[in-house]
Amino acid sequence: MKNMGDFPTFLVVALLIFSCLSYVRSDASDHRYKDGDAVPLYANKVGPFHNPSETYRYFDLPFCSPDHVTEKREALGEVLNGDRLVSAPYKLNFKEEKDSSVVCKKKLLKDEVAFFRKAVDKDYYFQMYYDDLPIWGFIGKVDKEGKTDPSEYKYFLFKHIQFDVLYNKDRVIEVNARMDPHSLVDLTEDKEVDAEFMYSAKWKETETPFEKRMDKYSMSSSLPHHLEIHWFSIINSCVTVLLLTGFLATILLRVLKNDFIKYGQDEEAADDQEETGWKYIHGDVFRFPKYKSLFAAALGSGTQLFTLTVFIFMLALVGVFYPYNRGALFTALVVIYALTSGIAGYTATSFYCQLEGNNWVRNLLLTGCLFCGPLFLTFCFLNTVAIVYSATAALPFGTIVVIVLIWTLVTSPLLVLGGIAGKNSKAEFQAPCRTTKYPREIPPLPWYRSAIPQMAMAGFLPFSAIYIELYYIFASVWGHRIYTIYSILFIVFIILLIVTAFITVALTYFQLAAEDHEWWWRYIISLILHLPLHCFLCLHFESIRKFAI
Repeated sequence: MKNMGDFPTFLVVALLIFSCLSYVRSDASDHRYKDGDAVPLYANKVGPFHNPSETYRYFDLPFCSPDHVTEKREALGEVLNGDRLVSAPYKLNFKEEKDSSVVCKKKLLKDEVAFFRKAVDKDYYFQMYYDDLPIWGFIGKVDKEGKTDPSEYKYFLFKHIQFDVLYNKDRVIEVNARMDPHSLVDLTEDKEVDAEFMYSAKWKETETPFEKRMDKYSMSSSLPHHLEIHWFSIINSCVTVLLLTGFLATILLRVLKNDFIKYGQDEEAADDQEETGWKYIHGDVFRFPKYKSLFAAALGSGTQLFTLTVFIFMLALVGVFYPYNRGALFTALVVIYALTSGIAGYTATSFYCQLEGNNWVRNLLLTGCLFCGPLFLTFCFLNTVAIVYSATAALPFGTIVVIVLIWTLVTSPLLVLGGIAGKNSKAEFQAPCRTTKYPREIPPLPWYRSAIPQMAMAGFLPFSAIYIELYYIFASVWGHRIYTIYSILFIVFIILLIVTAFITVALTYFQLAAEDHEWWWRYIISLILHLPLHCFLCLHFESIRKFAI
C-alpha cells in the first residue's frame, strides 16, 4: 500500500506531460508569420457527408497530386482519430492574395470520371487544416432541378476553390473555403474530360484575438435553444432523482422501520416470530457469488473505467479538449487507461482475496483481459474491414506496435503492482450476519421478478435521465456536431450515478423480499448492460426522428 500511495501523484504528472505532448502544433510552432511566409496547409481526408465515420485519404480521389506527397508526422491520438495529413497542392502564403492560380491541368480518364461521379453522388466532402484551423468543402454537386428520374441527374465537379482568410497582425484567425458554382467539370457521361484545377486567396484583417479563434467552432453548442434543451435534460434528470428518492424513502421509512424497531428493542421476541421476506434469507444474503474470480475481475475493470471517466471529465472541464484539438481525446484515453491499470489490479485482487480466492494470479490475468480482450477482437475485425476498404480508420503497423508496447511496458506492470498491493492489503470480508452452511431454495418467482425484466428496468430508468445528453454525444461521435458543454455533461453524469445507485438499491430490496438471495451477478450484469441499452435506445429514437422528418 505504501507504493500505491505515490501512484496518484505519478499519474497526474505523467498525464500532464502526455497532454502537453499531445497538443497539436503546426510547423510554425508559435503561429506567427511575416508577410509572404509559408503557412502550413495540409489535406486530411475525404468521405461521404452522411457517414462521417467513413473517411479516406485525400489523394485517394484523383485530384492533382505532387510527384512526392509529403506526409505530416502525426501524434498517436491523431492516427487513432483517423487523420492522415499530407501537404496540400495549394500554396497560401501569409497575406499573399491570389487570383485564379492554376494548380494543374489534368485529363480525367473514364474510370476517374466514374470515380468522381460516384463520390459526388454520395456528397463527398474534403477536410484540410490551415495553421491548425479546419477547412471543409464539397467536391461537387448534383443537379436535380426539375428532374424526377435519377438517370437524368447531372453531376458536376468543383474545380475552383476560393480561400477567405482573416488575420490579426501576424497571426491567422479564421479561414473558409468556398467553391465557385460557375467553375465546374461535367461528370455526367463516361468520357474523358479536361479539368483545370484552380484556387484563389483573399485576405482580410480582423480584430478577433488569437486566443479566441477557436470559439466559433463551439458557438453552435452554446446557442440559446441548445442550452434550453440541455437544461431541460438536467431538469428531467433531477425529477427522476426526486421520484426515486421519494420511492426509496417510502421503502426505508415505512417498510423497514418497524422491522428495525422490533429487532433492535426485543431480540428474543423477534426470534420467536416466523421470519418472512428478506429476513428469512438473512443467512444467505452474503453467500459468496459463483465465479468469484470473474466477479472480482469485472469489479476491478469497472473501477478502472470509472476512474478513467473521472479523469477525462477533469481534463475536459479545464479546456484540454477544445474543438479540433486533433487526437487529444484519444491520446488521453490511451494514456489514462494505461496509468490506471494499477487501480484495476488492486481492486480486483483485494476483493478476490476477501472472497477467499486462492489463485489470485489467474484473477489478475483475467482482470487484464476482461476489457482488453473483447476490445482487441473488435479492433481486429474493424481494422481488417478498414484495410480492405482503404479507409483512414485502419491503423498503420507502427501505431499498433506503439499501442502493444504501451500495454506491455506500462499497463501490465502497473496491473501486477496493483495486484500485489491488493493481495498484501489483508482486508477481510466483514459480513454483518453469519452465513448458513447450505443455501435455501429460491421459491418460484413471477416473470416480472425474473432477471431479464429487472435488468431492463435497471437500464430504462437511468436512460430516461440522460437520453437527451446521450443524443448529443452520439451526434458528435457519429455526426458533424461539436460537443463542448462539458460542465452540463458532468452534472448529468453525477445525476446518472445517483439514479443508478438508487435503482440498484430499490431492485435489490425487491429481489431479497422475494427470497431470492442470488443478487450479486444480476446487478453487475445489469450495470454492464446499461451502456449498450442506452446506445440502442438513443439510436432507435434518432432513426425514428429521421424517418419522421
